[in-house]
Amino acid sequence: MNSVYVFVGLLYLVLLIITVVTSIYQFAFSLFGIKEGRTAVASPPVKRFAVIIPGHNEERVIGPLIESIKAQHYPMELIDIHLIADNCTDHTADVGRKYGAIVHERFDPVHAGKGYAIEWMIGQLRTYGEAYDAIVMFDADNLVDADFLSIMNDKLCRGHRVIQGYLGVKNPFDTWVSVSLALSYWYDNRMWQHARQNLNLPCALGGTGLCIDYNLLQEMGWGATGLTEDLEFGVRCVERGVIPTWAHEAKVFDEKPTTFFASFRQRLRWQQGHFQCAHDHMLPLFIQGIKERNLSKFDTAVYLFQPMRAIIVLMMSVILFVADYLLPARIAHLMIYPLPEEILIVTGAVLFLQIPFTLLLERSNWRAYFGLVIMPLFLWTWGPVSLHAYFTRNNKKWYHTVHKRSLRLSQIKDS
Repeated sequence: MNSVYVFVGLLYLVLLIITVVTSIYQFAFSLFGIKEGRTAVASPPVKRFAVIIPGHNEERVIGPLIESIKAQHYPMELIDIHLIADNCTDHTADVGRKYGAIVHERFDPVHAGKGYAIEWMIGQLRTYGEAYDAIVMFDADNLVDADFLSIMNDKLCRGHRVIQGYLGVKNPFDTWVSVSLALSYWYDNRMWQHARQNLNLPCALGGTGLCIDYNLLQEMGWGATGLTEDLEFGVRCVERGVIPTWAHEAKVFDEKPTTFFASFRQRLRWQQGHFQCAHDHMLPLFIQGIKERNLSKFDTAVYLFQPMRAIIVLMMSVILFVADYLLPARIAHLMIYPLPEEILIVTGAVLFLQIPFTLLLERSNWRAYFGLVIMPLFLWTWGPVSLHAYFTRNNKKWYHTVHKRSLRLSQIKDS
């Protein structure tokens, strides 16, 4: 029996080393997120945009999004708004037309989901008869800051071909779930995405607020029809040598789930898609990154590893609980080597303290700090979500997230 405890102890030590190494890696990179690095918009409006909005039963939220696009500080003659009413059974198409969008109704229950809808829409644009310089994608529940397209135009004029905008939250203070998600996004925006922008490394594409050079899209094709179509496309860009760049001032606001169940299901889909993508790309990117001394590929592989890291933290927490509370001290000593528990606590504390530091850097609303109390529990739940996703990673069924809050941009900025 002692051999079992020794084996578990060795397993714990290996997991601890992986956790500490990846944590130090991320902490070192996050330091580059402290610098703001703002770039003044210098280019005149010259790029013509096709704005694509995939929508499934979004009649409640699509109107405010279109309004925010029409309120851009950018010439409307250089913007076409294409709404995909994808397998809708409500009045999404009618509302879209009312607000002035070009509506494309699509009915294909076999190939349902955002990735398929985008691929279909790109095919439609080829026969539409308009010459576009770039495609911009928004989710139907989004709201867009007025300077978004001006910043994207400037980035394109500077030679960038794939650009990700800042992912804000429409409803951060609705519930403990939405504020926890908001804290996660604020941290990722600053300490992951912006930090990598300052290092000229690829950012992770977020599925909305995304701008792609039209010619590049024609060269590569979309080809991203999994559960995380944004991640798939971004990884293919890195493999091709195209570095997706981050635009911290180009803000788009997204509605987050307000219940734990809805959040669990949404995150489950994200992690299932993440595992699918990691299966195809993570190891080759690791190998190429090392062989070619290509930090962009290596760092993208590290990002693809993140769901496994959540599972590792879950496994370690279970081992620690069993050793500390369910076993005699002499047996627990065989499982937990000297000091590892303290190392894990210090590492976790240093990473967690980056979140309130991020709130200071981002000048976040004072109410956000109250969310820090429940944040450790919410972060821990990524473990069960990721574990469930790993065992169901072959599932490719798209689950629609229902959106109910019809907010305007002014309501968000006044809150």
